[in-house]
Amino acid sequence: MSVLELCDREIAAVPLDASVADAINKMLDHHVGAVAVVDAEFRVAGIFTERDVLMRVAGFAIDVEHTAVASYMAANPHALPADSSVAFAVNKMVVEEFRHIPLVDESDRPVGVVSMRDIIEYLADFFSRDVLNLPPKHAAALKRDGG
Repeated sequence: MSVLELCDREIAAVPLDASVADAINKMLDHHVGAVAVVDAEFRVAGIFTERDVLMRVAGFAIDVEHTAVASYMAANPHALPADSSVAFAVNKMVVEEFRHIPLVDESDRPVGVVSMRDIIEYLADFFSRDVLNLPPKHAAALKRDGG
């Protein structure tokens, strides 16, 4: 299965000159944790994530309405070809510690952004009986959490 098949929503993207507020609103409107930031040719120039909001925007004296998202995005992010396998995406996300990866076509134009949540939901389908039948206070979770 290709990783693009996990992205069942329209690509959330903003231009380089979009404001931080525009990017945050796009994430909220699309119910996603990241937006691709694209250049004038609609090629991936960066990625702006919920983590960027928490670590670099929230709590700082920033005028989000007038500050370009380009100042806070991760520039030139690693991207995967849209036909990459789920296994390859999982490996990339774990090794590189990414939570979101843009997916691009042959012209380097974004066609989706895959998230760790997308992958976990996909993998949970393989173990749905085991996952859905766990008791509310699973014994292993109690031991791990100190309960």
